[in-house]
Amino acid sequence: MSAGTRPAGAQGARAEQHRADRGDGADRGDRGDRLEVAASVLALLADRTRLSLVERLGRGEADVTTLTEACGAARPSVSQHLAKLRLAGLVTTRKDGRRVVYALGHGHLRRLVDEALNVADHELRSLPPHD
Repeated sequence: MSAGTRPAGAQGARAEQHRADRGDGADRGDRGDRLEVAASVLALLADRTRLSLVERLGRGEADVTTLTEACGAARPSVSQHLAKLRLAGLVTTRKDGRRVVYALGHGHLRRLVDEALNVADHELRSLPPHD
């Protein structure tokens, strides 16, 4: 859908997103764009440190010190990974005095990581598949 034909306002944007989620009215270009963006997100999360950071941020905001302790990587490495996640729009920042506090950009990321970890649990524990 081109920018000129999008519904106006928040309700229109939500309705358009729901149609896109269901696949209603989405042409091949839109589907290709969605797949490309999804592949980019998954590629960013394919790194153990970034996955650990997003998993920790799924439980709430945190600063670099807290995130470094949570993922066990060196602080410079954590800062670089956070910068990549921030540039991709997957995490947000806010200042709290001199500290920078990180948060997930949206709840979909938390659920995506939770599901990936559930798949890992099934693989590691030989749990039966289910829906």
